[in-house]
Amino acid sequence: MADVLKYNEIKDLDAAAIDTKVNEMRREIFTMKMEKSTTGLEKPHNLKVLKKNIAKLLTAKAAKK
Repeated sequence: MADVLKYNEIKDLDAAAIDTKVNEMRREIFTMKMEKSTTGLEKPHNLKVLKKNIAKLLTAKAAKK
């Protein structure tokens, strides 16, 4: 489900692609939080992985400016 992104995968993306990935991950975090509050999560560590991936993407985007 949520795999750890490597910087080599991120550095070739343009700003628009990074923005779309960040939006997808934020939506996924939202749905996971809703699921957590209702039924519980099978793999709660994926929330932490998604947050770290978002941070990596935004850092790579800022470095390109």
